[in-house]
Order: sequence, then C-alpha cells, then structure tokens
Amino acid sequence: MANSEGRTELEELGEFGLIQHLAKHVEIKNKSTALGIGDDAALINPGKKQLVLTTDMLVEGVHFDLTYTPLKHLGYKAVVVNISDVCAMNATSSQITVSIALSNRFSLEAIEELYAGIMLACKNYNVDLVGGDTTSSLSGLIISVTATGFADKKDMVLRSTAKEHDLMCVTGDLGGAYMGLQLLEREKTVFQADENMQPDLEGNDYILERQLKPEARTDIIKLFKELKVKPTSMIDISDGLSSEALHICHSSDVGCNIYEEKIPLDHQTIQMAHEFKIDPSICALSGGEDYELLFTVNQKDHDKIKGNPNITIIGHITSKAEGCQLIGKGDVVHELTAQGWDSLLKKN
Repeated sequence: MANSEGRTELEELGEFGLIQHLAKHVEIKNKSTALGIGDDAALINPGKKQLVLTTDMLVEGVHFDLTYTPLKHLGYKAVVVNISDVCAMNATSSQITVSIALSNRFSLEAIEELYAGIMLACKNYNVDLVGGDTTSSLSGLIISVTATGFADKKDMVLRSTAKEHDLMCVTGDLGGAYMGLQLLEREKTVFQADENMQPDLEGNDYILERQLKPEARTDIIKLFKELKVKPTSMIDISDGLSSEALHICHSSDVGCNIYEEKIPLDHQTIQMAHEFKIDPSICALSGGEDYELLFTVNQKDHDKIKGNPNITIIGHITSKAEGCQLIGKGDVVHELTAQGWDSLLKKN
C-alpha cells in the first residue's frame, strides 16, 4: 500500500482500515479478557478480584514534544504511565484501551511506529490491548490510554489510609526524568539556533531514558508479596515528590516529615543538576515523571524493608497538626509545598 516514497497515507485506509491494520498485531494473553478488539466494547471477566481502572491523556505541546520524542518511545510511555497508576493501588495490570487523535501530517508508518511502542509495553508488562478510538485533530497528536488491573480486596492499597508514625518510603531514585527533560530542551534550543549543531547527549543515557522511556515499578508489587509487606498507603510519583506526599497527607488527614538528605538521587541527575545550576533536591521534589512509588508502611515492617536496594526510607507520618515538613540540611525546617506539574495552571 506504500507509495513510491515509502509513505502510506492514512486516507487510503480510513478509520476502520487503520483499526483493522493495527489489530492484526494484537495478541490476547490474559484469561480475564473475554473479548478484545472488534465489537462495541471489550469484555473483561473480573472473577473474584477487585477491578482497578485508570486513564491518562498525553497531548502534543503539553506533555511531549515530537522534536525530540521518538514515536515508539511515546507509545511505550503512554502505556507505562497508566500501568504505574495501577501499581500504586498494589494491583496488577491486565488490559488497556488506546485512543488517538491525529492530523493528516502523520503517515501510516508513523502510526505504526507509535503502536510498536504500545505493543512493546503490552508485551513487557503482559497486558492486552482490547480496544480504543481514533479521530482527527487540528492541534497535534493526542493519546489517551485507559488501563485496567486486578487485585484481591485484602491487597488493595489507597492513598487515604496512612497512619501517624508510619514510615514514608520511595522506590528507585528521583529527579532523573526532570533533568533528562532539561537536557533535551537545551539541545532543542541549540539546534533551533543552528541546525548544523549536533545534540550533545553523550554520557546521559540514564536521565534521557528516565524521561523518554520510563518503566512502571511492577517489580515492587511482587517484592511486597515476597517480603510479606502491605503498604498502608501508596501513590505513584508523576508530579514530583512534594506533590505526591501532600496528596497522601491530605487524603489520610495526617502530616509528614521528609528528610532531604534521605531523598535518593542518581549521580547523573546530580551532575546534570549542577551543570544547570539547580539544587538536585528540587529536581526530586518538584520535577515529576519519575514514575517511582511513594508509600508508607507500619513501623513493625521496618526490618523487612531495611537495606533493600529498591527502597529508601525518607521520613515518617506525623499528626495533621504538625503539618507537612521538609527537614533540610542542618535540620532547617521548610514547609512542604507542591510545585510539581499542573497542566491547568497558567504558564508564564
């Protein structure tokens, strides 16, 4: 169907032709998927477990820039950000639907590249693509992914159930995705000023991957079961550590103390932050898009998680009256404030 230039125009397929073309590459792996793509809706049999449902939308010019975001990476990330939300409920993802709005500037080959990333994420996380929608757009590419997941009722974790004296913990390290974005934006500016300049990205693979191709911490959900630990509350870190900590505290009607020196940072994040003259802790507190997990555990589980390389204890839950505080260097106390991403705030 490709023309002499190796480009297939989407108008040659039409909406239903595109859906049929993409559906050919979809495989069903979960028994709970009763019916996938091909009808008015997918059918999922929840059995005896609780069903988790979450949706995230990525909008060109707001959440991503195609100047430096490969379409395959974008498709992968669009799935991962939803699976991360399912993880935050201590659940396991099973199905997704994908809806896209696009203009005729995109060819079939471009959309195939986007869906190659989507299908790679489905393979890596063992989820089924069971449907979605396509429509036209006059304002760039829009991707909306809905994910479902399942968990036994006894295993479900909310953000509203943290208790005073609980330990506050994070997985992995923070701030890398934000510094990856800063690096990409800097090199885009340099390229726009002189198209003969090649981007200087060498030696920064880790923070670039944190931004362009993040991973959901499904391994931590398995780790909890192995350690026989159930978090008392949990949330994924999409909008910065400060914002997510405040979400837990406000939902649970508690306060918290977070110790700045305990926040885990990768050496590449620290190095790039210094290059940009940014306090590395700010990258973690306000940067966002790390898709790690912030959770609380009862103090009796301290020995089970202590020393685990995947988990860092960064503070503890206090009473609501004590407020939400960041204990900085030299024991200087700062009020914890949310300065993470908010797509509806007016930008200068």
